[in-house]
Amino acid sequence: MKKIEAWMEKSLMPIAVKVGNVKGLIAIRDGIALAMPLIIIGSIFLIISSFPIAGWTDWLASLYDGRLLAMFNHVVNSSFGIMGLVAAFGIASGMAKQYNVDGASAGVLSISAWLILTPNIISDDGEGIPVKFLGSQGIFIAIVVGLISAWIFQYFIRRNIVIKMPESVPPAVSRSFAALIPGTVILLLAFIVAFIIDSSTFENAHLLLATSLAGPLSFIGGTLAGAILTVFLNSLFWFMGIHGGNIVGSVTGPIFLANTDANRVAFQSGQELPHILTSQFFDMFAYIGGGGAVLGLVIVLIFFGKSAQSKALKPIAAVPNLFNISEPVMFGLPVMLNMTLLIPFLFTPVVNVVIAYFAMNAGLLHKTIGVAVPWTTPPLISGFLATGHISGVIWQIILIAIDVLCYLPFFLIMDRAQQNKKMD
Repeated sequence: MKKIEAWMEKSLMPIAVKVGNVKGLIAIRDGIALAMPLIIIGSIFLIISSFPIAGWTDWLASLYDGRLLAMFNHVVNSSFGIMGLVAAFGIASGMAKQYNVDGASAGVLSISAWLILTPNIISDDGEGIPVKFLGSQGIFIAIVVGLISAWIFQYFIRRNIVIKMPESVPPAVSRSFAALIPGTVILLLAFIVAFIIDSSTFENAHLLLATSLAGPLSFIGGTLAGAILTVFLNSLFWFMGIHGGNIVGSVTGPIFLANTDANRVAFQSGQELPHILTSQFFDMFAYIGGGGAVLGLVIVLIFFGKSAQSKALKPIAAVPNLFNISEPVMFGLPVMLNMTLLIPFLFTPVVNVVIAYFAMNAGLLHKTIGVAVPWTTPPLISGFLATGHISGVIWQIILIAIDVLCYLPFFLIMDRAQQNKKMD
């Protein structure tokens, strides 16, 4: 085991650290996180407007000639439904800040470039932006535009290829003039790309990118194999002491967030929910208790832990883990680089994914309805809110019981070893 630990520290740890420090991945993670308050608030209005009680939506629709229900839906579209627009700003801003240049200016230019690449709807009533591209369908263009815009912006700023103003000019005005040259290049490039795409059969950049990424993303975002790979890598990074969600989530997060929003749109319109694999699928049914699905481990610790270390850790790990905060048990037991717990830690979330996937596919477990339940929501409550159905609660109980069985034999081996070591 020591040889395996040494090999992992020598071979895998440096790779994971390098991946975790990639500027682009950090910018994507932080940029999308900027939209999370809007997504969560929008989800609250979505729950109210679509609460799973017979007659609730009919009652809301009957109030004020349906205007109240329409306004609830308008709030959802104006919060949850603008994540693409917010991501365009947040990703560029986060990327620019890592180069120590003005993040706000980079973010504003990114929004403008993103809008240039987004088609307009022209009708007798006027001109506007399709709502669908403001939300999840606009995320991938937001990622590309945000990263490229920020890189171009920092290239000019750091080489002083800017319009310089006298020192007496206020800093805000000076920054605005400094952004003129890189901003012109960014928007001109967006115009050229938009014009070329508009002249092709793809109509706009969003459709072009969606078509190009359909194959690879369908593997990650639409297949069981992609889901298994996602949770396995997440657990592997956590086991090495690196926040797996930050690394894996930077790549897969936009995909599953887009699936979440697609389910939300379908749920609002009363259509069949199109996706099994959403952000809530993983948060509520794969990572129960946090990375590695460690709620099962914490339950085993509470009821079967006999060593002095386990007894001391019980009160510290129990309460935080009810809210899916796994760090106390992750670093206190520890789970990190603990070869005895390697197998259950890597494969328990995989078991959860496989069971939940087939349960949803068979209709035994209701699909997630697009509500962005905060990850700190306790299990059972989160299962009901995410699915809008009692099946979410029942299957969380089943999965937690299975997780307990997965961790139990390995924990007992570790706990006995700690007891014996104390006796020696």
